[in-house]
Amino acid sequence: MSELIFEKSHEGRRAVYFPECGVESVSLPEKYARTSPAPLPEVAEVDLVRHYTNLSRKAYGVDNGFYPLGSCTMKYNPKINEAAAALPGFTHMHPQLDEADAQGCLEIMYKLSRSLCEITGMDAITLQPAAGAHGEFTGLSLIGAYLRDNGMSARTKLIVPDSAHGTNPASAAMNGFTIVNIPSTPDGFVDLDALKNAVGDDTAALMLTNPNTVGRFDRNILEISKTVHDAGGLVYYDGANLNAIMGIARPGDMGFDVVHLNMHKTFSTPHGGGGPGSGPVGCKSFLEKYLPSPLVCEDNGKYTFFTPEKSIGKVQSFYGNFLVYLKAYCYIRVLGGTGLKQASENAVLNANYMLEKLRDTYDIPFEGSCMHEFVMSLDKLKHETGISASDIAKGLIDNGIHPPTMYFPLIVHEALMFEPTETESRETLDNAVEVMKKLYETAKTAPDTLHAAPVTTPVGRPDETAAVRNPILKY
Repeated sequence: MSELIFEKSHEGRRAVYFPECGVESVSLPEKYARTSPAPLPEVAEVDLVRHYTNLSRKAYGVDNGFYPLGSCTMKYNPKINEAAAALPGFTHMHPQLDEADAQGCLEIMYKLSRSLCEITGMDAITLQPAAGAHGEFTGLSLIGAYLRDNGMSARTKLIVPDSAHGTNPASAAMNGFTIVNIPSTPDGFVDLDALKNAVGDDTAALMLTNPNTVGRFDRNILEISKTVHDAGGLVYYDGANLNAIMGIARPGDMGFDVVHLNMHKTFSTPHGGGGPGSGPVGCKSFLEKYLPSPLVCEDNGKYTFFTPEKSIGKVQSFYGNFLVYLKAYCYIRVLGGTGLKQASENAVLNANYMLEKLRDTYDIPFEGSCMHEFVMSLDKLKHETGISASDIAKGLIDNGIHPPTMYFPLIVHEALMFEPTETESRETLDNAVEVMKKLYETAKTAPDTLHAAPVTTPVGRPDETAAVRNPILKY
């Protein structure tokens, strides 16, 4: 076990020496001053560098190896986009600059917005939301504002399929809606009969992603949208899985009225580690006047901010995570329409390749092909051998592969959800398939080995029950 930086501390050691201050020193008022020195570690520069370098080597990310986290799209992102976002002309800009002095930044925001509208089939878009769930909250706020403005406050029910992402009902509840869950069919699609029974005069909207959470494209989507619209409700698109269809199909053409996008999943910003993210929200023209303020418009080559007529107000400080926009803009401009379509096709191809290679070994709960991700059930294997989805996932760690999403969606027992993404090679997928088959055989012949996994990591398998009941939250 590595020592903490506090354990390396020795009084009097320093990693840096600051020059004498060239301005008059000012003391804090006594009521704000500390009564004792801050307990900061005291280490030499070499110890500091080695400590954090060694920690970084123990961290695992998509730059280390295969990271097939289903529904979260942990794909490799081109480093050229990181370089573009680090250009001083962008990073040195201050958000309170006058519009006339920030024309380049405003141009990026405007052109990115237009590109995202084209990709999604929407008419207008806000870039402000900070991530996907924040985008959900913002999109549902638009719907709420529209309903109140048009005398439809009695529409309080928001329909969510049982396979939805967990943030969907949470975002709905935070906007004051009442959640109505509808079941999926045995083949993983929206149950049309259940939907028709659920809609009515109190329906505000339906939240849906297509392809859905089990990696299936619902070919009844036009009938689904029509059913909700005929009842007077709106249709909201959770953009978590857009990377399976961009350049091929557009949510706006499927009947969706509002969509949020996960820029940190689909459009080239590293995902995870706490951010930064971005969750732009697009909408049809009848909702545009409710979008957060400000938006960017263009007039004869000049870019300015404006406030929509009935804006719900700001949902983020200043204008959102601008450097994330830059990476997305570079990604879209480099790939173009043809490249975005190819990225989607490769994501679907890679997922189906792995699915077919594993179908004869593991239980696949849904027949037929998948889109960008697929789900397997280890329920039968657990009953036969005692090896759970979690055991297999921990076995993957010992083989240099990050586990896929575990125990989600909830409608599949002992679920593992794989999303190989479009950036992985056939060789990487073949290796992952062989590892999964090897783990299956280990479950049959030496299950105790997997019960002990992982054994190659700095921290072995923790006691998960004790960790929940008696968490140790500080050193």
